[in-house]
Amino acid sequence: MLPTDLELLAVPGTPALHDDLLLVGVSRPDPANDRYRGGLRRIDLGGGGDRAWTHGPADTAPAISPDGRWVAFLRATEETGAAGKPQLHVMPADGGESRRVTELPLGAGAPVWAPDSRRIAFVARDPEPGRYGTPSGDGEPVEPGAEPPRRITRLDYRVDDLGFLADRPQRLYVLDAVAEDPQAPVALTDRAVDVSDPAWTPDGEHVLVVAPRDWGAVETLHSDVYAVPAGGGEPVLAVLTSGNAARPAVGDGVVWFVGREFTGVDFIRNDGLFAADLRLDGEPARPRRLTDAETVYCASAVGAPVAAGDEVLVGVLHRGATQLRAVPRDAEAATLEDTRLVVGERSSVRGFAVHGGRIVVTLSTPVDAGEVVLLDGGRQVTLTGFSAPLREAGVREPRELTATAPDGYPVHGWVVLPEGPGPHPTLLVVHGGPFAAYEWGLFDEAQVYAAAGYAVLLANPRGSAGYGESHGRAIIGRFGTVDADDLLAFLDAGLALPETDSERVGVMGGSYGGWMTTWLAAHHGHRFRAAWSERAVNAWDSFVGSSDIGWEFVEGYVGTDVEKQRENSPLSYADRIGIPFAVVHSEHDWRCPVEQAQRLYVALRKGGVDTEMLLFPGEGHELSRSGRPRHRVQRFDAVLDWWSRRLKS
Repeated sequence: MLPTDLELLAVPGTPALHDDLLLVGVSRPDPANDRYRGGLRRIDLGGGGDRAWTHGPADTAPAISPDGRWVAFLRATEETGAAGKPQLHVMPADGGESRRVTELPLGAGAPVWAPDSRRIAFVARDPEPGRYGTPSGDGEPVEPGAEPPRRITRLDYRVDDLGFLADRPQRLYVLDAVAEDPQAPVALTDRAVDVSDPAWTPDGEHVLVVAPRDWGAVETLHSDVYAVPAGGGEPVLAVLTSGNAARPAVGDGVVWFVGREFTGVDFIRNDGLFAADLRLDGEPARPRRLTDAETVYCASAVGAPVAAGDEVLVGVLHRGATQLRAVPRDAEAATLEDTRLVVGERSSVRGFAVHGGRIVVTLSTPVDAGEVVLLDGGRQVTLTGFSAPLREAGVREPRELTATAPDGYPVHGWVVLPEGPGPHPTLLVVHGGPFAAYEWGLFDEAQVYAAAGYAVLLANPRGSAGYGESHGRAIIGRFGTVDADDLLAFLDAGLALPETDSERVGVMGGSYGGWMTTWLAAHHGHRFRAAWSERAVNAWDSFVGSSDIGWEFVEGYVGTDVEKQRENSPLSYADRIGIPFAVVHSEHDWRCPVEQAQRLYVALRKGGVDTEMLLFPGEGHELSRSGRPRHRVQRFDAVLDWWSRRLKS
């Protein structure tokens, strides 16, 4: 895969299914026009391929009404103002023209149909007049630089890649989407709090949402499930969690959701599947946990849990695979072995839909960015070929690899090898998080580096997710200890392969991976010829006050002792770094603010290190995954240029 092959990266979203109607939105980067494009595709359940269902420049998030008569989706256009934002459209399921039913200044969220197949619930951000391109109270336009100052009284006042929160709260809206006369959506929640993940109750009288505890009265990591009357009225606390909640769904008088149990900043925990009785007329329900906290990590990104007979379907992250698993409805602390694997043994489920006994999933494997797969009587039938052009351009199959750390602990990961016998220059690439993981799904970065002639090592050391809760918690207060041991052991295992060159080794990573890159360069620099540290945290002291999550993340992982923070900051050891070092950052990164890069760059330059700094304008923390397509290609070009100068000779 070449950097220019980014335009071949077709990524399907969550499918929508009703009887024989199967739809999915597919998004592709378009570097030439520097935007993402895509539309809805209708997929033949009989294996007859797919065809265009809509022709908008960026159509996503299809949802089919319960009666099967209507399809709602989001469409963004190339126009300026509200029309260019994702707006809700509705069209007949048997074909015809779509009709736009919202015109909100910042766009709408994914649609959720009511049981009556008329109303739609969604969330959307509601800006204060005079901000984000909206006219002021007197109707006059306001330039962004001329907006009035923001009065900030909380710690949770902004989020990376989103922006400031209090002046554009995310509210719940409902509208009649099929009325003959256009109807304006009605806001059902106030401006005091952000709400998310709407789900209708079966009687259509309430919409469940997730909101911060006590309706966001103070900053908190905790969230609960509230029921909002669909006709208007005060929200009711429906489920009081022992930590937080995400993706609620209702069935048979039960609220199912994904969440975790924690107190204070003790939040590095496995997400689990929870159930609570749906009660709206008294004390809130207390949920019970169906899955074991140690062995089962539920993945809310896959979608809301779905009750199916005596089981509940939910996404689970396990050893680099994002699987769809079935949990018994009456389970109590079910271990991974107590659940049934539905699909995803060595792949990554990105979304799923269930209707009429059928299950369809979007599934990414190591050699494709995602295909729609029908589960039919124990068989997996791939219905699409979205990644065929990418595979034709060239994709390398990863090889599974396990190493042993000095204390005997197993370290799992993969190596992606270039064509030819080698030995090839080798890159140790460290993931972010740290409570995240490399997966069995396609990783575009590894493919680009392998195509350029580098052996790529990808490990999930202690601190990663999907290998047990204790695996993820092993580095709390211990960054740079067993995680570094695991990575170096994995590097040794990779360099033992005949295809790799132990004399030409580089280390790179982003976010926590950038932290680790700098740490390894300072403490084990003799192992590497050069380093590439991207969007990294380098100094915990300033991260506490400058990062959007610094007020809680540092306390949870490192602690509050300032001296301990200094000792655990790679910046403190910059004088030990002697290898060529690239400092790479985005100017609008609020997760790891740009000062983290600037402080390291200045320290290295003053220390005489061969150092370069690369800054991307207008980008946030997610540049490499969802940044502007041109910047993503330019980043790949810069990475390959750096390693060509440092490792190819």
